[in-house]
Amino acid sequence: MAERLNLRSSSEKAALVEALEELQEEGSLEEIKRGKYKSAIETQFAEGKVDMTKTGSAFIIVEGVEEDVFIAPAKMKGAFQGDIVKILLYARRSGRRPEGEVVEIVKRKKESFTGILQVHEKFAFLVPDSKKVPVDIFVPISRLKGGTNGDKALVKVLEWPTEGSKSPIGEVVRVLGRPGEHNTEMNAIIAEFDLPEEFSPALESEALAISEEISQAEIEKRWDFRGVPTFTIDPEDAKDFDDALSVRKLPNGQWEIGIHIADVSHYVREGTDLDKEALERGTSVYLVDRVIPMLPENLSNNLCSLRPDEDKLTFSVVVVLDEHANIKKEWYGRTVIRSVK
Repeated sequence: MAERLNLRSSSEKAALVEALEELQEEGSLEEIKRGKYKSAIETQFAEGKVDMTKTGSAFIIVEGVEEDVFIAPAKMKGAFQGDIVKILLYARRSGRRPEGEVVEIVKRKKESFTGILQVHEKFAFLVPDSKKVPVDIFVPISRLKGGTNGDKALVKVLEWPTEGSKSPIGEVVRVLGRPGEHNTEMNAIIAEFDLPEEFSPALESEALAISEEISQAEIEKRWDFRGVPTFTIDPEDAKDFDDALSVRKLPNGQWEIGIHIADVSHYVREGTDLDKEALERGTSVYLVDRVIPMLPENLSNNLCSLRPDEDKLTFSVVVVLDEHANIKKEWYGRTVIRSVK
């Protein structure tokens, strides 16, 4: 060790011996015979999710571990925000947060990034929009696909770095336009968050095959609110109506309020391709000028839209309130409604 550390003087070698003895006393080292030591700490690995900082360091969120594990930029091994990584945990120092280093990228969160192209004579870079991407992405001139300096573009990474300071290498997938233009920014949001713009033909066909007819047998299973004043609460230009309120005064002077949402589960059966697609999307996404729906149009704008003057299947919460708005009764279940507006 003295040779490796280039320790020459007797005082330096004495300091090394003292340091080794201290590590032995605290339990970090074990002396197997005079002058020979081995680590007494069991090597620990963990798997977790990367949460990057703007400086290029990161915290790894490990399930079941109370404190996140700090990773220095030089120890990231090219891991990016949201990646699932395997890390080596360092020996915990007294009073310090847990630290470690990335040893393996288990799963990449993203492979494509939006940003601004900086094009030079022989090479180009994409400066990512996300502040949590710590390095620019190198783009060879041959892979610009028509992108020019200052364009906003979507770039796919082809080669990932193995050292934290190096840039990934990528190619332009799509030139989005000039920064600041409305359509460019909308397309950038869609690309950055990998939002699915279309449904496959098979899913569209599956949605169109669902019958609009509501059988009398189905209505008889439900609490019928079609005679109760019911209305949706949406702007005039809304394309789909997701929820509705019903209200009526009861003979005893109390008020019955129904809160109704479209019963999507009647139409989208568990385990179908439509169900899996909706689970993957999680929600509809509302941008300034467009909606990216969770379900195909026949469901979102027709069968599951609580349009006026149509019988609609719903799931509801019904409460009875006294004159001071105290809840006296509550009920949850399947219903059928007919909105008047």
